[in-house]
Amino acid sequence: MSEQQPDTANATEVADCVETIRELDRFLDGELTVETHASIRHHLDGCMDCLGAFDFHAELRVVVAEKCHNDEMPPDLLARIERCFNTDIDGDGKIG
Repeated sequence: MSEQQPDTANATEVADCVETIRELDRFLDGELTVETHASIRHHLDGCMDCLGAFDFHAELRVVVAEKCHNDEMPPDLLARIERCFNTDIDGDGKIG
């Protein structure tokens, strides 16, 4: 009986997707190294799911900027957005 080999291509793809989604805000802010930026860009060019997430994040930033342009963000807005995505937006490593 032969052992089944793990699907390393799929595992790599998932790892790339996780990394890409995790770095989207830094990508949009231009805070990545040239190499990491190029890697994320390459992944976005070939992954429609991540490209959709990128487009959504970019559009969300535009909407928030338009709504809060010279105003202070309402105190609960960031918490509500984080709950919607179940993610950490401010980068402190904590979810929610």
